[in-house]
Amino acid sequence: MKRINEPIELITPDKEKVVLWKIANLTNEKNVFLTHGTFSDKKTVIGLADFLVENGYNCWVLEWRSHGNSPKSTTQFDFETIALNDIYSSFDYLVHKLKITNLSCITHSGGGICLTMFLLQYTNFQQYVDSIVLFSCQAFSINYSKLNYTKLLTANFFSGLLGIVPGKRLKIGNHNETYFTMRQWFNWNLKSKFKGKDFDYLPKMKTLRMPIYSICSVNDKFISPPKACETFLDAFDNEKNVFECCSLLSGYLEDYNHSRIILSKNSRKEIYPKVLNWLISNE
Repeated sequence: MKRINEPIELITPDKEKVVLWKIANLTNEKNVFLTHGTFSDKKTVIGLADFLVENGYNCWVLEWRSHGNSPKSTTQFDFETIALNDIYSSFDYLVHKLKITNLSCITHSGGGICLTMFLLQYTNFQQYVDSIVLFSCQAFSINYSKLNYTKLLTANFFSGLLGIVPGKRLKIGNHNETYFTMRQWFNWNLKSKFKGKDFDYLPKMKTLRMPIYSICSVNDKFISPPKACETFLDAFDNEKNVFECCSLLSGYLEDYNHSRIILSKNSRKEIYPKVLNWLISNE
């Protein structure tokens, strides 16, 4: 099988550069868009992308600005910046230049937040999305206990003092994020709201009617705990959506955490095939 692993540099509406990777073989016709979340890059989703290519898909992997092989941003950015620029430029390229009219989407963590924001603001692209898989994704629903509220307040305070959230030191990824980037996420969860600069996303989420498969991990204690992921999925209010929490108790090989749910040998064995079946059933 002759493989393609090609970086494509795109110019975003705000004049930054991002890299969209084409990972494919010459016989594939079906297409999947993938992207990572904060503190990471394409390494988070590349294993799943390779698996899908082996099973008949072309995969298009976006690396956010200042992440992985994408150039460092010249300005500060937040989740909404990524949604309305980086993800927009990827879809614009795939749909308008390559004429791809049927896409499945797979995201990890903050990638799912950004994809949601993009599709809610650029509603004309919704028609091209067959289905979505969200790994460990929530935006506004951690604040369901006093302990979580205290954790959020503490993390928000010290991140503000430092000006960064040290992903490398905290061992939650291979990138640090600025407080400017993460402040939105802290505020959403502290206030249980999901608002951008001029757009309230939460009441609009139910307008996304493509089926969504939300996969979370029982050992994800803070960033995307199961209860928060389920609350995020419920906001779409679609009976076609499916929620799954992976744990030993529910028959999985381990109590996965935030990263191992998508990037581990065990996830390749038992979760990747479920994602493939989901894509096939919703084409």
